[in-house]
Amino acid sequence: MTGTVLENLSGRKLAILISFLLACLMMCFLIGGLVAPMPANSQTILGTVCRDRSKVKNDMTKWFYNRGNGKCKSVDLTEAQLSHDLSETDIVFAFQLPLPGEGMNIDYSRWQQNLIGVLQMDVRYHSSMEVTRQSTITIDARLAYKNKGDPDDAWKLYTLSREKRHLDCDINVKTEGYLYNCSAMPLFELGSLYHDYYLLNIRLPVETKDMNAHIGHIQDMWVTVINQNGGFTKVWLSLKTVFFPCIFGILVWFWRRIHLLQRKPVLLEEMLHALGIALCVLDMPIEFITLVFDLPFMLLLNDLRQGLFYTSLFSFWLVFAGEHMLIQESKDKNSVRKYWWHFNAVLLGFVSLFVFDLCERRMQLRNPFYSIWVSELGTNLAPTFIILACISTGMYFLFLTYMVWKVFMNISQKRQSLPAMCSVRRLHYEGIIYRFKFLMLATLICAAMTVIGFILGQVAEGQWKWDANIKLQYTSAFFTGVYGMWNIYTFALLVLYAPSHKKWPVNENTSDTQNLSEEIEFKHMPEKSEISSFTSFITKSAID
Repeated sequence: MTGTVLENLSGRKLAILISFLLACLMMCFLIGGLVAPMPANSQTILGTVCRDRSKVKNDMTKWFYNRGNGKCKSVDLTEAQLSHDLSETDIVFAFQLPLPGEGMNIDYSRWQQNLIGVLQMDVRYHSSMEVTRQSTITIDARLAYKNKGDPDDAWKLYTLSREKRHLDCDINVKTEGYLYNCSAMPLFELGSLYHDYYLLNIRLPVETKDMNAHIGHIQDMWVTVINQNGGFTKVWLSLKTVFFPCIFGILVWFWRRIHLLQRKPVLLEEMLHALGIALCVLDMPIEFITLVFDLPFMLLLNDLRQGLFYTSLFSFWLVFAGEHMLIQESKDKNSVRKYWWHFNAVLLGFVSLFVFDLCERRMQLRNPFYSIWVSELGTNLAPTFIILACISTGMYFLFLTYMVWKVFMNISQKRQSLPAMCSVRRLHYEGIIYRFKFLMLATLICAAMTVIGFILGQVAEGQWKWDANIKLQYTSAFFTGVYGMWNIYTFALLVLYAPSHKKWPVNENTSDTQNLSEEIEFKHMPEKSEISSFTSFITKSAID
């Protein structure tokens, strides 16, 4: 009877394979910790207050900036407010991205992938104009761009929008001149960092009596821009370039071995094949295209690929543990019907996150200043979705741990039939049990790391959007290590659960166990191809 490579591979070869995979996993962690820089960079830029005396306040050809010969007449906003020399319509806050250095021409790189802007305001306390709790601020925002070699005033309009944000401020001491403690507000998000320089102009319109009437005295505006580190992107894409052909090649080999058998693939093999496909889609280094073309939809596409992989991985773990629980009836084996509730729960969770994320990403393709986190629905719903997603993922891990525990309990019960076997057969199955336990523990560790990475990723995405006071530190080693773990774990499963071309000789009269390692090298081709999972061993052991 043929079996999987996990069952038939000799101990020496299995040790070599596991050592090699562990070395690759350690290499992924070391690359992230020693070679790759931090995954993201941030830069906080103080807005320059410019005076606009032109009659046409929204002239699309006029931009305010403070680089080179300068098109901004800078003013002191505090003195202007006290002297009533300026009205609100005359004030423009200008931000040049990135912040130019002294004597240096700093620019963005396409390797940095994306750009997120977060707005912070310094509001000065004044007894005659206090800030209303949860007041609404209206901003007119315009974003322009230019590239290297363009003249200083050759800014081209990228996008413009009028947006509303919630200004949440409080103050400990109500004394003239003191500043409020105001929370940060999401401003814009660019899915592609294609151009070298960007210019942001912000106005605070007062077209109606209630517009911007309860926001106090704005003293300064700050914009914090967050972008992916170009050096980290190079390391990340290098890993993808290495892993993609490896996973694709082993996936083709695995499916070819399956189709060489005279039977249909079983459920576990189909789920493993689907997981390999999802990982290939995730590994595909399509980010190289962004170095040539402007692709604003890359964030949405990456969310799609990530969601597909998570759904496939979580569903596979349920089947992987469930098919080895050894308690299901024979009529239910290899049937997806008994997992429909588990699949629906996993699919519902990730579809909900995807639909919620799609509402924001889709709108940002047309308007980068749009944010669902500041809409009337998203203000309360957005953090709730993230919290529920994290709780659901944690509950999933607890349920998976329970399933693995049930598997181990059932194995312990079924092992009682082993002493009745002959020595060769008993030692053979003892080896299978230890190998299977090791693989289940590796699965549990991989699941724990994946759940932790998912929760930290959700919190990292939301920390600038719903609470700027959350302080989390991430390292490149964690990201590259978990990513490498996914690939190495899937690679190992595809190899170990592929059908073996060997079979082990059943010699009931064999009592010599000294040459057992040589006897289990299975030197004969199978007469009939069928899968020999650990479950089939348990069911047949009683007959033997």
